[in-house]
Amino acid sequence: MTVTESADVETRKPAGPPEPVPFGPGSILWDQIGLYASALGGNCAFILQAMHPAIGTVVDQLSSFRTDPVGRAARSFASVQTWVYGGQAALEEGRRLRTMHKPLSAVDEQGRRHHALAADAWAWVHLTGFYAAVAASRYFSPRPPTPEEEQQVFEEFLNLGRILQVPERMFPATIADYWTYFDDMVANTLVPHKVALEVLDRMDKVPPTVPAALRPALTPVSLAGGRLARLVTVGTLPPGAREKLGLSWSAADERRLRAIGAVIGRTTPLLPERVRYMPIAYRARQAARAQERLERALANRPM
Repeated sequence: MTVTESADVETRKPAGPPEPVPFGPGSILWDQIGLYASALGGNCAFILQAMHPAIGTVVDQLSSFRTDPVGRAARSFASVQTWVYGGQAALEEGRRLRTMHKPLSAVDEQGRRHHALAADAWAWVHLTGFYAAVAASRYFSPRPPTPEEEQQVFEEFLNLGRILQVPERMFPATIADYWTYFDDMVANTLVPHKVALEVLDRMDKVPPTVPAALRPALTPVSLAGGRLARLVTVGTLPPGAREKLGLSWSAADERRLRAIGAVIGRTTPLLPERVRYMPIAYRARQAARAQERLERALANRPM
């Protein structure tokens, strides 16, 4: 070995986990996660999260989902949008969420203490997102994803997990490993937690924060929207989770969901971008196109 080779060996550092990278145009999550339609498909992820004993217990005792369900939902959607459309702010949001959840813990009815940042619970919160994306594509996409697209979505969810500072050791190495992990969690970890059942029960009810004078007018809207949300949520849950929650699902329910999904899948691309996307996503997409136009103008400026 030469002196130069020896120096190279001594200065070479072991490779660490990949650094999180902000999302941008060209990623599938950039095109999908900001759609209003994605909110329907994402409800099943929250139910799966609430079925985890640690998450359900912490949410039950420390969350504002009962007293301020609309505000909590708005904050959650804004946070999710920031993860994908926030650029450098996405990394800051990941750090903020870790800091916010660090002191949160609660004791369940069996006397067991659960921590919000326990590695398995924190990872489950994130990894349910990949399941929700696959389930949503099964019903709402004009065509099924190709294997290459599914792999890209999987890799983008790993990157998203790094933004959220999920421990690298918690990531399944492959899609096949993911489904092994997911099926094991559903069968052996998830429980019919009262938070999951309560959220499902409240879907078609007017939020308690709505003033009494407005409740009669909003009740039909809440009922119609809630029935749709419940149908999509129950239908996109895995059968094992439905069974644990005591939820029925018939062939007629499946046909109804597929019919609704086909309509949503066909009509969503026809809507104006401002109507398809939530506000943060829409503004981010506008800003990205403006930045591209600026870069082209700079590249073509007279020299």
